[in-house]
Amino acid sequence: MCTRLVYLGPENIVLTARSMDWHSEIGTNIWVFPRGMERTGNVGPASMEWTAEYGSVIASAYDIATTDGMNEAGLATNVLWLTESDYPEWDGDTPGLAVSLWAQYLLDNFATVAEAVENHRKEDFVVVSDEIPDEGRFATLHLSISDATGDSAILEYVDGELTIHHDQEYQVMTNSPPFDQQLALDEYWSAIGGTVMLPGTNRPADRFARASFYVDAIPQTQNRRTATASVFGAIRNVSVPYGISTPDEPHISSTRWRTVADHRDRRYYFESALSPNVFWLDFDGIDFAPDAGVRSLPLGEKQANVFAGDVATELVETEPFEFLGVSASSS
Repeated sequence: MCTRLVYLGPENIVLTARSMDWHSEIGTNIWVFPRGMERTGNVGPASMEWTAEYGSVIASAYDIATTDGMNEAGLATNVLWLTESDYPEWDGDTPGLAVSLWAQYLLDNFATVAEAVENHRKEDFVVVSDEIPDEGRFATLHLSISDATGDSAILEYVDGELTIHHDQEYQVMTNSPPFDQQLALDEYWSAIGGTVMLPGTNRPADRFARASFYVDAIPQTQNRRTATASVFGAIRNVSVPYGISTPDEPHISSTRWRTVADHRDRRYYFESALSPNVFWLDFDGIDFAPDAGVRSLPLGEKQANVFAGDVATELVETEPFEFLGVSASSS
């Protein structure tokens, strides 16, 4: 499930792309959340509570979780599958945050990767996961962050401990294995050289090697249009053709959609695998004030609705969806 890459261009151009690979319809819609929203961690009495400092544009999963998005300060988050995730056992008393809200918590509260990392290093709260509805499968996820400075971080729970990889060089992330092993695989393929041979399967390790090569190989350009096209080309290269799925390996599934977040110019691009067009939301045309309300762009079944260009004017006022919660008894 999924690949993420960050393009670092001249004149402070920073673009983060991701593909969403999933074995079935994932129920994604685009949502705009304003500043000032009151949030809870949705784990019962010990839930964290906060008020959103920043507005954000997000792509949902099943309309019960934030799986991708960017806030008005230019911070982007991407949630990807990690089979090896092992969350700490929650005691029911420590402030908790349902995994469905993990990405949204970051978008609501932080402008930079450094701020978000500092917050997580304190470990004042714990991320709590649960089964995916109607699947009987535990949600094992890790999360990447990038910002307008080009900084990056990868957050993972491995062996019950939070592991943070924080460096601008961490431009690529896929699924399994954990990120430190992905870096080792990348070092191996870097020595071979992408113009000689690149691994071509849909396995996460192979997608990591291809994404790492192409994000460095595409042109360094000040032209936003060319840079965006190049980044879309790179993320399409590591996408899985529609219709391919490996039931016993959820990290190898069809690509459902792709996004590109333009951190500097604050544009959020979306491309469905079943639509002929790329569309985007230009943040300059979006009101994130608290009284602006929640708005959405319904993408239809399998995200097959067709849009093109800037769709900010097509947003409709909508009641916010309810994030999937976790009870102390089920954790």
